[in-house]
This record gives sequence, structure tokens and C-alpha cells, in this order.
Amino acid sequence: MLAPDFTFVPVALGTVRFESLVSVGEAIGRVLESVDENVLLLTTSDLNHYEDDATTRIKDRKAVEKLLALDARGLYDTCRDQEISMCGLGPAVAMLTALSALGAKKSELVKYATSADVSGDRDAVVGYAGLIFS
Repeated sequence: MLAPDFTFVPVALGTVRFESLVSVGEAIGRVLESVDENVLLLTTSDLNHYEDDATTRIKDRKAVEKLLALDARGLYDTCRDQEISMCGLGPAVAMLTALSALGAKKSELVKYATSADVSGDRDAVVGYAGLIFS
């Protein structure tokens, strides 16, 4: 159980308009910049969905490269242009924008896998990656 002094503020995004996502990310950045506490910004998303393992890994690599580069516009455009079905694209764009506003410079890929790594089914997989930003 978490200590009682933790505060959680969930944010759900229903838009995929880049400009709106940037506005949300900038607002989150301003809020986080103004607090005197340590804050954990957590964003979740799967990567590509339901294509074969080889295709998913290629598409996921393109998205992960943009995440590691802290490139919100690049991630958005890559997912749209390459038809990468990343379900949390909007939250990821907002997060990258907030991180940029907060001066984040480092990124690290902790782990990458597809569902095939567990199930063995390589015909229709989902990609997953864990990243840390600072």
C-alpha cells in the first residue's frame, strides 16, 4: 500500500489533435513546474497492435526512436504516417510536451517486448516498451 501522502491526478485524453495535445502537455508542464514536491509523471500505452511480430517490431522501433528523442511532433507524425496503432499516442504526445517544458534531456529504454515473447503467437501481436525520462 502506498503512503497516504501520495496524490494521484488521473488525466484521460479523448483527442488526437496535435495542437490540443500540445496545449495539455504545456499545461501539465506548468503545473508540475510550480510544485515544490517530487512528482512522478506516468503515461501508459501499448505500441503497435495485431500485426505480425516482424512488422510490429519495425513499427515499434520507429515510435520508440521518437520517444527516446523526446520528439512529440515526430512521434505524432510517425504514428500517423506509418499507421502505427499506438493507443496512447495522445497521452504520449502530451507527456513529451510536458517533459520538454520541464527541461527533460535524458531518456532510456528499459525493456521492449511483444506479446509473442510470452505467447509464442507471432501472427497478431502487441508491442510494449518501458521507458524512463529525466
